[in-house]
Amino acid sequence: MTISQPLALAGVHHIAIICADYAASKAFYTEVLGLEIIREVHRIERDSYKLDLAVNGQYVIELFSFPSPPLRPSRPEALGLRHLAFAVADLAEATRRLAAHGVAYEPIRVDEFTDRCFTFFADPDGLPLELYEV
Repeated sequence: MTISQPLALAGVHHIAIICADYAASKAFYTEVLGLEIIREVHRIERDSYKLDLAVNGQYVIELFSFPSPPLRPSRPEALGLRHLAFAVADLAEATRRLAAHGVAYEPIRVDEFTDRCFTFFADPDGLPLELYEV
């Protein structure tokens, strides 16, 4: 009997997000969160945009638009992806910048296992996002 070996994953390649309002989400992820645009493609046959975004030069998010995408519940916590977390060096500064852009965030909490500070906020479609101080 042969025991199967687990996959040899090299890392997370990207996270795909479908948005309702492409212009609002593009502005949020690039102007508020500061992600860099790698490539933007309009797929005429699908009436869809695909925006590849990076954090510090590393490709991390594909932002898609589709006509009339169905809603996905996020709260109360639904089965599936819970949230997307971004690492920041200074959470207080990051939350000041969120507030300057009019983005509401939850009270800052301390992770009971790591003693690191974190907070949650939402993108224009209500996708839960986290800032975690490293």
